[in-house]
Amino acid sequence: MSKQAENKLYPIQHYVKIILVISFSALILDFIISFASISIVKQQSARDLRDTAYLYINRINRDFSYINHFMGWTLANDENVKMMNAHDTNETEFIKANDALYRRFVELQKSYDKSYNFFLFFNKKNVMLNIAPMRVTFKEYQQLQLQINAFIKDKVIYEQFYSRWSTIQLAGKFYIVNIVPYHDSYMICLIAADDLILPLRQINLGENGYASLRAEDGSLVTSPISNKGKLLNIEEEQERSSFRNTLQTRTTVNGEFDNASFFVKLNIQFGAFEKIMIVQLLIMLLAVIVACSLSFIMLYFKNKVLQPIKSFSYNLAFWTEDGEPLDIASSKIVELEKANKQFAHLVKQIKTYKIDIYEREIEKQRIQLDYTKLQIKPHFFLNCLTTIHSMAQMDMTEEIQQMALSTSVYFRYIFQNGQDFVRMEDEIEHVRVYLEIQRSRYQGSFLYRIEQGELTQDTPIPPLVLQTFIENAIKYAVSRDNQSLIILTVERQLIEDERMTVIRISDTGPGFPQDVLEKLQQGQPLDQTHGTQIGIMNTVQRLEYLYDKRASVHFSNRESGGANVILYLPELPAKPIENGVSLT
Repeated sequence: MSKQAENKLYPIQHYVKIILVISFSALILDFIISFASISIVKQQSARDLRDTAYLYINRINRDFSYINHFMGWTLANDENVKMMNAHDTNETEFIKANDALYRRFVELQKSYDKSYNFFLFFNKKNVMLNIAPMRVTFKEYQQLQLQINAFIKDKVIYEQFYSRWSTIQLAGKFYIVNIVPYHDSYMICLIAADDLILPLRQINLGENGYASLRAEDGSLVTSPISNKGKLLNIEEEQERSSFRNTLQTRTTVNGEFDNASFFVKLNIQFGAFEKIMIVQLLIMLLAVIVACSLSFIMLYFKNKVLQPIKSFSYNLAFWTEDGEPLDIASSKIVELEKANKQFAHLVKQIKTYKIDIYEREIEKQRIQLDYTKLQIKPHFFLNCLTTIHSMAQMDMTEEIQQMALSTSVYFRYIFQNGQDFVRMEDEIEHVRVYLEIQRSRYQGSFLYRIEQGELTQDTPIPPLVLQTFIENAIKYAVSRDNQSLIILTVERQLIEDERMTVIRISDTGPGFPQDVLEKLQQGQPLDQTHGTQIGIMNTVQRLEYLYDKRASVHFSNRESGGANVILYLPELPAKPIENGVSLT
């Protein structure tokens, strides 16, 4: 078994398919590996950026926590604040305490960032002083004082800003503010949102990537500026995001601050892993080019090599179906062209021999049919004479006349009929005469009924076809013990968009024996050693020949008993049909 498997032969197309399957499998595998690599690099880069953002957020959280604690401790414990709270702004004690507090917060700015601005607000005096160098404009300073006053009057400060870093807008610019209250004194820390996010903007997030601070509702607090200082148009980016996402890798990283009403968001777009992605895409492009080139080569090989070989192989089998060999002269393979020409010549010779053999076979069947006629004529003629003699002994003058006339009409049709086709009307009339003769012989032991549809009178039919099956029905279905019924129906039907003449011949006899019926249904030859069943087999072969294998005969047994034969005869090409023999 294994040896047979090893020696099994396959066509060239089989190996071509294997090569294509392997190539495309390798291409798909390369796509999977490339996308997996891109995904891994993307995840790793996002993780690194997230870690960097978290380090920055943790540092800011520590700064916020210390500054918040320092401001609260200063308000509650610093003697300078108490001194300033106890004196007017123009008194010497107030001025000295303010200078001392100013120097302390200058040192605090040096330890952290000069971007932090510190203010001290006395509610009773309605005075707000900067206690460290400030980086805000006078207009922004005035708006800050107004908003602090408004917060204190509305008591909003205790709900939104108490020891909590929040966003505030001054003169159209966003700031991060923290307000620490102590009795009627308030210490304020203020830093521009863009200054707070500045370190994260140094990270390479891609050409259109950016770091931003966002409020709790997701709105931008800082300007969308890339690491190259380019101001981005967010609306344009959102409109083009669906297209860019198909070409570039985009991801986002969010980070939350402690005790803050805002968060940081990193929009990464084709950033740190840009070169790796380009390399992977080039590898994928190379794989696609190789696969396309291989497909083109295989297609060329199929059209110029496989197709001519397939056509030649098709020619080797096609001639057995009476077809013309295909021409592969367009092939570039000289050997195949020569072989095709030699094969075409061989096919012509074989077809000539086949036609000669087929004509001889038809002539043989015609001789056999004539032999059957010669058998039928004297045998049937003697039976008719015997019947007439019996009628004469019984002095049945009228029946003798009818029998003699029917017999003469019957044999005139037999002797004079030499065409391949006759009119359906003439053939049915001949069958009717034959049935009347048999009724006279069997003394009315059977009945018959002939039903002929419209437009079937001039339908062509091979002669003696109907008599063959009617004779078989009389032979096996009619007996003198029980009266039988023979039915002949002829009609036109449309079957599968083709006009057909459908002829049904049925009887009420015992029907076909099971073994005979199975052979008839399977188209197997019947036993003709004793001269029986010759008529049925010859008729079936005649119909196949005359109708070019488009006619069919179906044999079956009726459920109520009796045989049933259905003939399906297609239309013949339009040509004149010789008139049948007159039966009158």
